[in-house]
Amino acid sequence: MTTERVNPPTTERVNPPELSPPTGFSHAVVATGSRVLFLAGQTALDTDGKITGSTLPEQFEKALGNLLTALRAAGGTPADLARVTVYATDVAAYRDHSRRLGGIWKELAGRDYPAMAVVEVVRLWDEEAMVELDGFAVLP
Repeated sequence: MTTERVNPPTTERVNPPELSPPTGFSHAVVATGSRVLFLAGQTALDTDGKITGSTLPEQFEKALGNLLTALRAAGGTPADLARVTVYATDVAAYRDHSRRLGGIWKELAGRDYPAMAVVEVVRLWDEEAMVELDGFAVLP
């Protein structure tokens, strides 16, 4: 027996022309679906619990990869992400690397940007961590 979903989940990106054009994020995301997935903060930890990467782009790539691993393990895809918050210990450095970080995002997660925010923090749980990402997704 197969079941067909009458109203499949959707994620719609909303970018009003009255706002500044978004670069690397969406102003709003309207999501409908049957499950909401909350993703814990992910840093550049490897499987041994050690921070990897000595640069912000290296750590961002690992942290995003870890977030996407958790997302996929729960049955989601990058297009299901509705919200991601980036916590950085140095927002000026984050801005300086924004072009490279955007390239990493596109390579790993594609061009379906969730609603996003970047927040500067004094430090993260692991002192060596420069960046942490958390978020939520709407899954089918």
